[in-house]
Amino acid sequence: MDLRTADGVLLHAVHRPHRALDVCVVLAHGFTNSSGKPSVRDISDRLSAHVGVLAYDARGHGRSGGWSTLGDLEPLDVDAAVAAARRLGYARVVTMGWSMGGSNVLRHAALRGEQVGGCTLAHAPDAVVSVSAVSRWYYRDTPAMRRLHFAIERRLGRVMTRWVRKTRVSPARWDPVPLSPLEAVPLIAPLPLLLVHGDSDHYFPVEHPQALLAASAGHAELWLEPGMGHAEAAASPELVERLAAHVLLGTSA
Repeated sequence: MDLRTADGVLLHAVHRPHRALDVCVVLAHGFTNSSGKPSVRDISDRLSAHVGVLAYDARGHGRSGGWSTLGDLEPLDVDAAVAAARRLGYARVVTMGWSMGGSNVLRHAALRGEQVGGCTLAHAPDAVVSVSAVSRWYYRDTPAMRRLHFAIERRLGRVMTRWVRKTRVSPARWDPVPLSPLEAVPLIAPLPLLLVHGDSDHYFPVEHPQALLAASAGHAELWLEPGMGHAEAAASPELVERLAAHVLLGTSA
């Protein structure tokens, strides 16, 4: 199925319905991933045994149009997916983002009713799950993030990212700098918020989820996963099953 964002970007999405048309997880993948990548597809498949799933390709990724803005305009993608889930008949919608997608769902929930890129975020979720998200922008303190910044900040890096990883990154600089995940977290309440992070994440060490948890002032819950690395590729079947159970429990009437 196709979705249209408020700023006109056409997104590709895959809907996996569940027999009980009640709860839907909107799945927001990480940078250079897509709904068709094996790790994302595996998560979608496992979740769909319990709840409906709407997985979309973020702008500039997979089969979607547009250009990746690395979290600036991506809340509009989340908003379009939440709106689509409501149209499909789901009473309760949970946004679940991984890495860059984790930052996107935090900002989307925090800015509900506000404008991003001149467009209003009009479709709030009922709960939020953010996995392996960064806490602050311009983080370069790990080798993996230094490589990522090369890929997005230099023309050669963007060409390689488009050719090798099939991801189109906008060359435009942020102006203004968007609300950071750390600034977003206090604004998410009263929506339920779960933070999930691996203690072996080679992109973002545990200082990031701990900072996000502190910023929530007791509102968020943190699962710090022993031995887990980064985002979708590090998600064990057991973790995904626990996430599905958490979604069902957290959205029960």
